[in-house]
Amino acid sequence: MITLPGSAPAQPSRGDGDAELDGTDSAHLGVGFSSPRTGLTVLTVRGEVDTLTAPRLETALDELLGLDADGDGRDLAVDLEGVSFLASSGLGVLIHTARRAARDGRRLFVVATNRAVLRPLEVTGSAQLFTVLPDQDGIPGA
Repeated sequence: MITLPGSAPAQPSRGDGDAELDGTDSAHLGVGFSSPRTGLTVLTVRGEVDTLTAPRLETALDELLGLDADGDGRDLAVDLEGVSFLASSGLGVLIHTARRAARDGRRLFVVATNRAVLRPLEVTGSAQLFTVLPDQDGIPGA
């Protein structure tokens, strides 16, 4: 598990590598990594993604993309269920990440059901760059 400087510290919730983020202050961006199963790494994000916090998200996504791919490629997921606001700066970071993942032949999934995330994706047409799922259980096995 990786916690980036300035992000909310991730606290282990179970012994299987999952992490739970401190989402008490939505003005700060909390990020944490987990590997719920072989071949899948999930970045969980909590808080507001705006001009001030988008660089923190970009750093976390760069870390995610920098992980070694397995033989068939590592699936990547960004869980945005805990995001209460997604500004255009954050959307730009997600789009850039989707393009990098596609270029590297990796699958990128976005977990989101809340309007704060889905609406910007839909309005800009960028939802088509991602496989948007309602929960992590919907991510196809690696």
